[in-house]
Amino acid sequence: MAKRLLIVAHAPSENTARLRDSVLEGARDPEAGAVEAVCLSPFQAGPDDVLAASAVILGTTENLGYMSGALKDIFDRCYYPCLDHTQGLPYALYIRAGHDGTGTRRGVETIVTGLRWRAVRPPLICKGPFEQSFAADCQDLGLFMAAGLDAGVF
Repeated sequence: MAKRLLIVAHAPSENTARLRDSVLEGARDPEAGAVEAVCLSPFQAGPDDVLAASAVILGTTENLGYMSGALKDIFDRCYYPCLDHTQGLPYALYIRAGHDGTGTRRGVETIVTGLRWRAVRPPLICKGPFEQSFAADCQDLGLFMAAGLDAGVF
């Protein structure tokens, strides 16, 4: 059975949609191996999607120094159904931050610590005015996660 990489990303703008699409493009790169990459908005994803995942990439905007309400919504709906079944789940996080992303990172890390998920790399924080390099960084993140999952690194 193919390993499944679940990408849950809030993309309320053209730029954040570009980041989400770049993550997916990287995850579906033939160099990544035979990983099934599934991308859903936080409102589409539910506990069954998380339970079926071998790893997760979370994407959020920085909203008033916190994660998006959309990402918080999936955590609210999935926390208890997933709590005892996803411990050790590898995850990565990217944040589109207008400021520094500190509060957003802290908020997400607090929840995933409770879920006992395992970060496989430091969060990618795309901060400040939008830069073209953010898309390439997100593509690299998707490739990294899919290739690592395919290789059994995590």
